[in-house]
Amino acid sequence: MFDTVLVANRGEIAVRVMRACEDLGVETVAVYSDADKHGGHVRYADEAYNIGPARAADSYLDHDAVIEAARKADADAIHPGYGFLAENAEFAAAVEATDDVTWVGPSPEAMEQAGEKTKARSVMKSADVPIVPGTTDPVTDASEVEAFGEEYGYPIAIKAEGGGGGRGMKIVHGPEEVSDQLDAAKREGEAYFDNDSVYLERYLENPRHIEVQILADEYGNVRHLGERDCSLQRRHQKVIEEGPSPALSEELRERIGKAARRGADAADYYNAGTFEFLVEEEDREDGELLGPDANFYFLEVNTRIQVEHCVTEELTGVDIVKWQLKIAAGEEIDFAQEDVELDGHAIEFRINAENAAEEFAPATGGELATYDPPGGIGVRVDDALRQGDDLVTDYDSMIGKLIVHAGDRSECFARSERALSEYDVEGIPTVIPFHRLMLEDDAFTAGTHTTKYLDEHLDPERVEAAQERWGTDAESTDTDGDEETVEREFTVEVNGKRFDVNVEESGQFAAVADASGADSESTAQRPTRGRGDDGDDGPDVTADGEVVSAEMQGTILSVDVEEGDSVAAGDVICVLEAMKMENDVIAETGGTVIEITFSEGDSVDQGDPLVVLE
Repeated sequence: MFDTVLVANRGEIAVRVMRACEDLGVETVAVYSDADKHGGHVRYADEAYNIGPARAADSYLDHDAVIEAARKADADAIHPGYGFLAENAEFAAAVEATDDVTWVGPSPEAMEQAGEKTKARSVMKSADVPIVPGTTDPVTDASEVEAFGEEYGYPIAIKAEGGGGGRGMKIVHGPEEVSDQLDAAKREGEAYFDNDSVYLERYLENPRHIEVQILADEYGNVRHLGERDCSLQRRHQKVIEEGPSPALSEELRERIGKAARRGADAADYYNAGTFEFLVEEEDREDGELLGPDANFYFLEVNTRIQVEHCVTEELTGVDIVKWQLKIAAGEEIDFAQEDVELDGHAIEFRINAENAAEEFAPATGGELATYDPPGGIGVRVDDALRQGDDLVTDYDSMIGKLIVHAGDRSECFARSERALSEYDVEGIPTVIPFHRLMLEDDAFTAGTHTTKYLDEHLDPERVEAAQERWGTDAESTDTDGDEETVEREFTVEVNGKRFDVNVEESGQFAAVADASGADSESTAQRPTRGRGDDGDDGPDVTADGEVVSAEMQGTILSVDVEEGDSVAAGDVICVLEAMKMENDVIAETGGTVIEITFSEGDSVDQGDPLVVLE
């Protein structure tokens, strides 16, 4: 087994991996951006290294910076978690080329073959795994999309090869949308996955999303650990996952599981991975399941650990992350396929800092004035934040995961309601009210929901009512109750390595410090949280006129106007990426562009002026 593992990620998944390492007696190394100096994963690790500014491309996606941190720490393995570089074959190859450092994951060749969507489709087809009609070669020109539409009809899904979770996927409903959506898919692929290659698929109108967890070693052993149902999604982002699926018959479950194993064999795949499928929903009577003849199609392979891997761990008792480490260290899987049994039912609720009543708008900042997660039998919480932490908004909006396990689905729902009611978060909005609503929703409780349910069928007024009923105040409050004792945390960096020093001052010393105006922020020169910049108030505006400002923190993906252009109300000024979603910034009124304060690739804060109109 390894001595030291560097976890090339952040937040709850970094802590999850570190806990598995600790169980194995392995020391851990964290990496962090300027925005994450005070992150939970940094606190948890044995040591930590700064790898760059808040912008992911300059820190968590910087191959050289991550590998250099591993060298400094004498780490003998790198675990990528999920997201960022987890499915980047080029990075995996760079790690493998580094002396005395092991990549915890599938080989770069397997990642390219199974993880890049067009190659994976070819491999699955050769293994007799059903695939959705689509292209097996990358698409570069709008005419190719139009030709596909003429042959198979609309809508069409344009997907980034490196994408996942709806990122890098655009839906084309007609020829007039082809050019814009193709450009947008390529742009997202480049921004998030350093790969602008895209492919096409016929877009299924009414599918369920079923995925199979795979573990495989380098000795030819391939095991599947059952399926998870991830059909409850908003804008292609999963929000609740459960297992086993409430919709599949045993015969269909077995067919899909065998298809996943065939696919893993054909791809020479080892370590952990997830084979995802779309299952076409049918008209069913109450209690009726999808039979063995139901249509299912291969969707993609996620060549990494999944956010929802916890569901499978609760059902099987298999620690998937520990097995990732063991397999990477050369160990052989020691259980047979027939040893895998699914015990009861499990559900995972993603606890996102979002307001579901405002179309799941992500929080733009705030402090966790109260953070008190639930407990009790059958309740697991994976998180990294603690009470008093500031919310970092530079990356995704997930602050934790609640996983509930019970003897059957009915008991799991009852236990989930109890756990969600105990989950006390104040200072930022969360989707907990939405989750509580879903436990009372007829379609979800009956297991007849599809991936389109939230976006096309759920009544928004029900979500608003749930937010009013169960939501908490999003405003942070001062919770300090002891004015005579002041604890100050100083953060010191030496050659990029982080050291924390805590000093407690009480009585007259605390009073003197407060009176002099010296606090932990000024004394320690602690960096501003969020973007990790120098804390200014954004760009200055020199022209007089109507100012169009950023509604949220994010990164400018494209600039759609130039100075001197005339715009009408509703015209797109720029495209702003926030929380891994593209957002059009539009002009509220018409006018002439007389000043632009930003460029493509710039990071902006909420309220920053972007354009001045005359």
